[in-house]
Amino acid sequence: MININDKQMIRKAIETINKLSQKVDDVKIMHVCGSHEHTICKYGIREVLPDNITVIPGPGCPVCVTTQKEIDTAIYLAENGYTIATLGDMYRVPGSEKSLMEAQSEGYDVRIVYGINDAVKIAKKEGNKVVFVAIGFETTAPTTAAELIGLKNKNDNINFYILNCHRQTPPVMEFLLNEGNVNLDGFICPGHVSTITGLKPYYEPCKKYNAPMVVAGFEPIDVLMAIIMILKQIINREAKVENEYKRVVREKGNVMAQKIMNEVFEPIDIPWRGFPVIKNGGLGLKEEYKKFDIFEVEDIPPIKEKIPKGCICDKILRGEKFPTDCKLFGTVCTPLNPVGSCMVSDEGTCRIFYKYKKFQMNEL
Repeated sequence: MININDKQMIRKAIETINKLSQKVDDVKIMHVCGSHEHTICKYGIREVLPDNITVIPGPGCPVCVTTQKEIDTAIYLAENGYTIATLGDMYRVPGSEKSLMEAQSEGYDVRIVYGINDAVKIAKKEGNKVVFVAIGFETTAPTTAAELIGLKNKNDNINFYILNCHRQTPPVMEFLLNEGNVNLDGFICPGHVSTITGLKPYYEPCKKYNAPMVVAGFEPIDVLMAIIMILKQIINREAKVENEYKRVVREKGNVMAQKIMNEVFEPIDIPWRGFPVIKNGGLGLKEEYKKFDIFEVEDIPPIKEKIPKGCICDKILRGEKFPTDCKLFGTVCTPLNPVGSCMVSDEGTCRIFYKYKKFQMNEL
């Protein structure tokens, strides 16, 4: 079995990247996973890459890409008598005027839960009107789906609903290749998402945009090997989907999780924070599950977003800027006082940069 932390293997990978870099012009590779950014920043991977190889963080944090309008909707519901159950990462994300944490401090019923199951328990035990803020990519959507299937089959008469914020990753990758302002040469595909989806969702955009795509794990050698594989494809003038993370990710993914997810959800067009509406970028509830959609039972007024002045989370999520390009980064905007969504979650690019790079100048 290969030792993924073998220092000699890591040194050899870096040497290989340096040799391959001499055969290409400037190369821009994007990843769409907060865990990949953790690895890149924690182990200083950007610092050992040649000047013509750039790895760009993209929209890989589900908390970060949840729109301000969705957060404001959760706050509106709390202010109108609903118990809001949310994962901890969403608790402090700023809305237009306040966060869910601030709403709780004003006396509204906002609770942090570990998952949708805890939210259902609150509705059953206390009889409250409960709304679970359902966020996440393909990795967490199956858990939401499984719970809703159970509620539907049991026909439990409880006041439980979801504020559906689930999204799909491959469509945003296709958007970035087609309409983004950064000329990307390839993608490091998300490992966690790919454990569910498998490789199939990447085949079409890879072929359509002639963009190399490599699914990677989360150790330093995984990221370095993904870069090597992408560079080799570029040099060989190829564009294919490769799986570096074979110890976890399978070609077909998790078929059972896909079946559960497809039972409840269907693709819908939806905006992401920092993006316009992305075709098939979201997962909407199918007709037989819409009774759990809070928008089906509550007349929620139109909500207009109010993005804070100076915040460039939109550009960071699109890969156009790095956190250190933001004038608010590390001064006005910190993990204790986040101005933008990218500074809140442990998966957010600004939060990761703050943790590992706050005293460094932007050398990117």
